Amino acid sequence: MIIAGIYPFNEGEKIIIQKHPHILKEIQEIIDSIDANSYINKESKEKTMPGKMLYSPINLNIAFKKEFIKHGWNTVRIPCDYPTEYYTEKYIPKKITGRPFREMDFIKENLGVEIQLGKYAFMVYNVCAKMTIFNKRGYIDAGVEVVPIKTFADKMSTGVSYFEQFVWDLKERGVSNIDIPVLIYGISP
Repeated sequence: MIIAGIYPFNEGEKIIIQKHPHILKEIQEIIDSIDANSYINKESKEKTMPGKMLYSPINLNIAFKKEFIKHGWNTVRIPCDYPTEYYTEKYIPKKITGRPFREMDFIKENLGVEIQLGKYAFMVYNVCAKMTIFNKRGYIDAGVEVVPIKTFADKMSTGVSYFEQFVWDLKERGVSNIDIPVLIYGISP
């Protein structure tokens, strides 16, 4: 794969180059090592493109995970202790099953990476909420978000969001005082 687009949110590129130049190079090498064309193995069942062979986001994510793990990156989970004091007296809470958590795909030397080949809301959540939480907890000081560019997203299932849309929204939103430096990479086969 190639890096087809670069957007430095909140001075993400400048900060990451200053603090993590060797790790940034490693991320670029990992992206370069993925042969996206090996993952055109999802047959569409959608009405708009029945039977068409598409890129499989699930299999691409597995390929990225193997490469990041091979290079010593770790997945980190933060357990969530949800507050209950905000329920109204009319509500009787049911016990939450399982242990809720927030997870960052990959962390190494205080740099977080999220690979997002899915729905749009997850891109925004990763950069504007999750990375801020992991920063506040001391796990990361900056982040990299890897997303498909539009022409790549068009060759996946419908509803997959893309770099151009994400960049436009971030530029229109602006930077908040709680945002951390994030480098957005738009990738393409």
